[in-house]
Amino acid sequence: MTDTTEKKSGGGWISVAADYGPLLVFLGVYKYFAPDESDAVAEVAAVIKGTLAFMVAAVIALAVSKWKLGKVSPMLWFSTALIVGFGGLTIFFGDPTFVQLKPTIIYSLFGAALVIGWLRGKALLKILLEAAFEGLTDAGWLKLSRNWAFFFFFLAALNEILRYLYNVENGTFETWLWAKFWVFMPLTFLFTFTQIPMLMRHGLDPEAKSDVVKDEPPTGS
Repeated sequence: MTDTTEKKSGGGWISVAADYGPLLVFLGVYKYFAPDESDAVAEVAAVIKGTLAFMVAAVIALAVSKWKLGKVSPMLWFSTALIVGFGGLTIFFGDPTFVQLKPTIIYSLFGAALVIGWLRGKALLKILLEAAFEGLTDAGWLKLSRNWAFFFFFLAALNEILRYLYNVENGTFETWLWAKFWVFMPLTFLFTFTQIPMLMRHGLDPEAKSDVVKDEPPTGS
């Protein structure tokens, strides 16, 4: 097996690790420093320490992606930039709201970019995921871009609802963090699987379908 083939076959799982690895680091550090009893100051301090670890882990994940795959996807560049940017704001202002807003902004911007491209007859998702959907027709790419756009909008709205319900102010910030794994991740995988029949009708190579889930768009961690 060539080096290129190895990078392609493992790229999907590296992408998933790059997406969720830093979030796991954030959760672990936050959990370690979180107070046993309700204490707003200690809670914010735990979030800030978790955010700092999140930022470092995100940069490391980007470097590993570059090392293992030979490139970094535009989505990962953008996501890492927002993690560092909003993480910096969280630490500077001592306000966890910035961390909770980041997924909403990522989902909204990705959704807007995809839907604008779809309205203009351009499947922007094709640039990012072509290796995972070999043989897919242009019509299939347009439908996939449209569907992901509206799904991203749904995730943005869902994050806002969860951000309102679970935050540092009411002592439930950790619930919001866990929702990334027990709500957003299952929904994303489920949505990805629902797209397979449509992709097959539009020329997806059956031999490549095993890569559909592994090379899904990021979930805005």
